[in-house]
Amino acid sequence: MYDLIVIGGGINGTGIARDAAMRGLTVALFEREDFGVGASGNSSWMIHGGLRYLLADPSVTRESSTDSGYIQRIAPNLIFRIPFLYPVLEGDRGSRLATRAYLYGAQAYVGLYDRYQKLKRGKPSTRLSGEEARRLEPLLRPDVTGAVTLDEWGIDAYRLCVLNALHARDLGARLHTYTEIVGLLRGAGGRVRGVVAWDRLDRRLFEVEGRMVFNATGAWSPRFARRMGLEVKMRPGKGVHLVLDRKLSNYGVITEAIDGREMFIMPLENASVIGTTDDDYFGDPGDIDVTHDEVEYLLRGVEHMVPRVREARVVRAYVGVRPTLYAYGKMESDLSRDHLILDHSGQGAPGLLSMIGGKLAAYRLMSQEAVDRLEDALGRPRTPCRTHCTPLPGGDEIPDAVELARRYRTPLWETERLVHRQGSRAPRILERTKEMPALRAALCACEGVLGAEVLHCIENEEVRRLSDLSRRCRLGLGPCAGLRCARPAAALYARVRDLDGESARAEALDFLQALWRRRRPVLDDEQLRQEALLRAVHLGVEGLQVTADPEGQVP
Repeated sequence: MYDLIVIGGGINGTGIARDAAMRGLTVALFEREDFGVGASGNSSWMIHGGLRYLLADPSVTRESSTDSGYIQRIAPNLIFRIPFLYPVLEGDRGSRLATRAYLYGAQAYVGLYDRYQKLKRGKPSTRLSGEEARRLEPLLRPDVTGAVTLDEWGIDAYRLCVLNALHARDLGARLHTYTEIVGLLRGAGGRVRGVVAWDRLDRRLFEVEGRMVFNATGAWSPRFARRMGLEVKMRPGKGVHLVLDRKLSNYGVITEAIDGREMFIMPLENASVIGTTDDDYFGDPGDIDVTHDEVEYLLRGVEHMVPRVREARVVRAYVGVRPTLYAYGKMESDLSRDHLILDHSGQGAPGLLSMIGGKLAAYRLMSQEAVDRLEDALGRPRTPCRTHCTPLPGGDEIPDAVELARRYRTPLWETERLVHRQGSRAPRILERTKEMPALRAALCACEGVLGAEVLHCIENEEVRRLSDLSRRCRLGLGPCAGLRCARPAAALYARVRDLDGESARAEALDFLQALWRRRRPVLDDEQLRQEALLRAVHLGVEGLQVTADPEGQVP
C-alpha cells in the first residue's frame, strides 16, 4: 500500500509527487496520457507574476513571483528571460492628451509590478519614447508614440513536468503514464483506499491501494468527480496559442485584440508564440479543436501592433483548458487564478483531495501546500519542504556548451540545446557518442536534437510512445512537423524497444498524426495540398497512401 496516490501528470500532479517523495512518502502517480499534455504543456510557457492579476489578485502575483524565483534556482538550465514591450499608439486613445495620459497610466501600473520583480530576478520597468521602442523592435507600427518595458521568464513546461516526475521516480515513486483511473476502491464509511487503473497500452486492469488519493487532473476534475459520484465545480477556460516558424521579434510585445483583450507575441526557443484566447469551455478537455476564427482572431490582434506578422508562417496551433475557479457573472479573463484544495469527506469520500485553479508559475508553492495537507491527513508531523532549494535533475550545474561541443565533436547549436534541456546530464549523454559516433548527428535538424539525446530520453525518461519525444526533447516540433525525423526516430525507438517493422511504422504514423492535429487548423487550401504531397513523399513507401481529407484526418 502506498502512502499517496496522485492522479494527473501535469505540473501540479508531478510537483506533488516530487514533494511527497522528498518527504519520505511512498507515491504512485497516474496519468491518462503523457506528462504535461493538458494545460501545463499547452500554456504560454512563462513563470511570471501575472501583470493582469496585479489589482484583482495581488496575492496571486506575489505567490507566482516568489515561486518563479525558486523555480529559477532549481532549474536554471530550463529558463530564459523574455523582456516585454507595452507599446501605445499615437491617437489610439482618442486625443493626443488622452494617449499621453494612458501612457503615464501604463507606466504607473507596470511600476506597481516592479515591487515584485526582485522576487523573480526581473529588471525594473522603463518608459521609452516611440523612437526608442522602434529602435529596439523595428517591426512595431510607425505611429507608436511610446512604450513601457517589463521583464518575464520563460521555461520549457513539458520538461518541467517531466523533471518533477523523474525526480519523484528517483526517490522511489512509481510512475504510470497512459493509465486511466476508472474507479475508486472504498472501505468502511466510504473511505477511499485506492484506485482501479486501466493501462491503455498494455490493456491491463489492476488495483492499487493507497492511504490517501489526490486528484490533480486539472480541467478533467469535474468529469472525473462525476464518474466517481462526486462534484468538483469549476469554470474551465479555453486558451489557444499559435507558433510561428521563426523569431519575429527580440522582445515580447503586448497588444490588444479586436475586442480590447490584452494578448502578446513573444520569442520562445527558436520560434515565436502568439497568445492567447480566453473563452469558457464546457466540453471534453481531451477532445478540443482550434477553429479558423480563433487563429484569425490572434493574428489580427498581433497585426494591430506588428503589421508584418503574416510574413512569418504559422506552423501549428495548440490549445489547453485552464482549470479556473468557478464564478458566475464575470468575464472569462477576469476569473481568479488562485487555487483551492478540496476535501471530499463532506461528499462521503474521506481520503480523497482535489486541487483546482492555480498557475504554472506557482506550482511548487501549490504542491507544498498540498503535501502539508496530506501529511496532516496521514497523521504525520509536517516534514520541512525542500523543493525550493533542491535542484531538479540536471539543475545542479550548467556545463559549458562550447567546451562540450569541442570535446565530443558535436555541432555547437545542438549542444547548446542539449545543455538547455538536460543541464548537468549533458556530458553523460554525450559520452554515448564515443561508442556510437552516429549519435553525434542531429536526428531532428529543425530543433537541433542530437541522436544521443533521443536515445537517452527513450532509455531513461519514461517514454512509452514515440510521440512522447516531442515533449521530452522537442522532436518534430519544428517547421517540417516531423516529416524528416519520424522515420529515423522510429527506427531508433524500435531498436531500443525491440519492435518489429510494423510496430515501428505504427509509432511513426501516430507521431505524425499527433503533430498533424496541431497543424491542421492553421493550413489553408494550398498548404493542405502541399502537406498531402510532402506526406506522400516521406511516407508513401511500401505502398502506403497518405492523403488529407476534408476533415483533416490522415489515414
